[in-house]
Amino acid sequence: MKKPSGILAGICLTILSGLSLASMDTVGKFLTGRLPVMEVVWARYFFHTLVMVAWLAPTTGMRFLRTKRPGLQLLRGGTLLVATLLMYTAFSRIPLADATAVQFFAPVLVTVLSVVFLAERIGVHRLAAVLVGFGGVLLIVQPGFSETDPYLLLPLGAAAILSVYFLLTRTLSGADDSASTLFNTTAVGAVLLTLAVPLVWQWPTPMEFAMMVVVGLLGAIGHFCLVVGFSYASASALSPFLYSQVLFASIFSLVLLGDPLRPSLIAGAALLIGSGIYIWWRENRR
Repeated sequence: MKKPSGILAGICLTILSGLSLASMDTVGKFLTGRLPVMEVVWARYFFHTLVMVAWLAPTTGMRFLRTKRPGLQLLRGGTLLVATLLMYTAFSRIPLADATAVQFFAPVLVTVLSVVFLAERIGVHRLAAVLVGFGGVLLIVQPGFSETDPYLLLPLGAAAILSVYFLLTRTLSGADDSASTLFNTTAVGAVLLTLAVPLVWQWPTPMEFAMMVVVGLLGAIGHFCLVVGFSYASASALSPFLYSQVLFASIFSLVLLGDPLRPSLIAGAALLIGSGIYIWWRENRR
């Protein structure tokens, strides 16, 4: 059983992870208005991977380069890369808060996919929570209304792909060394994007390049805090605090980027977060 002090440390680190990732997306959204999306995503992956190598090499040796499931690691890294490209394309067109809120439909979708691919059972309560979460997405996206932005479909697609990423992460847990999984989270995308980014490369200004480095650093910090936080407390205890990223993204979207916070966004995000926390509560209760 985790000590209360350990659980508190895990909660603080999970919230700090949400702050780091929301800050990363805020800087990334700013850059997508000035540089090609692929170039911004390359920076997010390349510098993140450099930080991970600098941390893993002295702490684990070369163990992080070895994997027992290379195919699954490649597939997992590829799904995250596609989801990131969709999200950053969305950032270039729609408010940060909207895109982040829709993206958090992924934890709800995991519940559905775990039934299909992992043969897990789902009761009436969790099924109702999934439907409520889907209702939250509909409130945000508002399909069929004249003000619907088609770019809101991009984070919805990213959420679907992220749910597959989460399932692959669960599958690899215990089958592969955690250092290897951490490294391969961004290494796959870093290699692929380094090969592709010359096709769209636009020379950044010194300030833009510094911000590109910051995007990668914030991503690495966010993932590091999450990994360390989950070593202090169980996933069931910390999962609700992952939604802190939606809160921080909404604040940054309003205060720093001047985006509007629509009532439908607030209501939809509340339903999404509520359904996710309810699913967590039911699983934790079991």
